Order: sequence, then structure tokens, then C-alpha cells
Amino acid sequence: MSKKNLAIATILSAIIIDQIVKIYIKTNFILGEEVVVFDWFRIHFTENNGMAMGFEFGGETGKLFLTLFRLVAVCGIVYWLYTTIKSKIHNAVIIAISLIFSGAVGNIIDSVFYGVIFDDSSHKVATLFAEEPYGKLFYGKVVDMFYFPIWSGNLPSWFPFVGGEPYTFFQYIFNPADAFITVGVAILFIFSKQAFPKD
Repeated sequence: MSKKNLAIATILSAIIIDQIVKIYIKTNFILGEEVVVFDWFRIHFTENNGMAMGFEFGGETGKLFLTLFRLVAVCGIVYWLYTTIKSKIHNAVIIAISLIFSGAVGNIIDSVFYGVIFDDSSHKVATLFAEEPYGKLFYGKVVDMFYFPIWSGNLPSWFPFVGGEPYTFFQYIFNPADAFITVGVAILFIFSKQAFPKD
């Protein structure tokens, strides 16, 4: 398989998986609903305005800025991927950049379109292509569902920042797009010499 086809196959596969999972959760779960798979792994449906770890800033203006920034960033990633394919770098680097691109696009799809194709998930299961959507274009919420509360308890009081308080590791809820970005970055780190040659 050529490097170009490898990139295309990786991108299409990752985006399709991401959207299938999100649409399934959105159309089968009520906001806040949780399914315990194992004590340390749960499917917990939540939504956020698009920042990593569910952080928010700037209300609607901040939300729009974040979405537009992501669109610009994706253009940069496309150029990075194009130049990497042309330079015939290791396939692992192609896959890594493709995964990062896919994750960014997956969350952009939520932010741009979900507000106009779904209705609200509070107290009921959402409808795809709803007659009364919950938002507007560019103001959709990102769907998250993977929750790994591996350990919960009180940390020693001498522990920085959270010592003496109840704490859960890992407390953040994420989605396939986030996972693809993380895996892509990890692969780049492993193959850093090939990804960022000194010359």
C-alpha cells in the first residue's frame, strides 16, 4: 500500500469509528447515563463544548473561536501530512499524523454539525436529524463516553494540590477522537527521530 493510501485508509477508518460510536451513544443514552463494564471501565455519556478534559472558556464567543482555531489547525496538519508523505518518511509517522488529523476532524464534526442534527439529550434519548435541534451551526457539543476510574480514594495530605481530598484516577471522560490524537502523539514520540530528522 502506498503512503498516500495508508493515510487515506487510516483517516477514513478512524473518523468512521469515531462517528459511529458517538452517534450510537447519542441515540441510545440519556445525558449522564452510565453503564459499568468493569469497576475500572465505564461508558458514561457526557457532553462538552469542545476543549480538552471538558474545560470551557469565553461562552459562545470562546466556543466559536475554538472551533475556528481547530479548522485552521486541521489545515496545518493536512500540509504536515502532505509534506511527510512526499518525503517518504516511515509509515508509522504517516499513521501517527493521520490519527491526529482524524481525531481533530472527529471533534470538529461534533462542534460544527451536532447542534443542528440532534435534539437535546437531557432527560431523553436524542433524535438524529431532529425537527427541533438543540443548537446551531458551529455550536454543537462534543460527545464523550469512555471513563476509566481506575482508583478512587483519599490521597495523603502531603500530596501536592489534591492531598487530603477525595481523588479519582483517571477521572477524565473522553471519546475515540481524543484517543486517536493521544495514540498519534505517542507514536510520534516513539518515532521522533524519523518524524523530526535533524536535517
